[in-house]
Amino acid sequence: MKSTKPYLVRAIHEWCADQGFTPYLAVKVDATTRVPREFVKEGEIVLNVSTEAAHQLSMGNEEITFQARFGGRAFPVVVPIERVAAIYARENGEGMAFEVTEIEKAEGAADGGLPAEIQEAKSTGTAPLPDRSAGRPVLTRIK
Repeated sequence: MKSTKPYLVRAIHEWCADQGFTPYLAVKVDATTRVPREFVKEGEIVLNVSTEAAHQLSMGNEEITFQARFGGRAFPVVVPIERVAAIYARENGEGMAFEVTEIEKAEGAADGGLPAEIQEAKSTGTAPLPDRSAGRPVLTRIK
């Protein structure tokens, strides 16, 4: 079943616009989040997603994308829906907060939590065959 989160984010955004409020998006930043890193504070960033500030705003079920100006220069922003921590009105703080689960590193954190077969391949120089049963894309690095 699809998550209700993107629908709720869009609903709060629309409510803010209808009320004349400025919608702010609180985001937990990780490697999948494309934002200017110099504006990230303690792993989070707050983005103004009003129609005046966020150009070409697209709020899809998987990600939120738009163009915005940071420090006077344009920057393309990409926020995966699962990284959204809250959407609220700047003027009164009303909105909705969401749980953002952090991906924990597996054993072998020195290798970035890589699966054992990848760690073995790194040490022996052999590349394992990708497991296609998960239905997810696999990147195979060839040296």
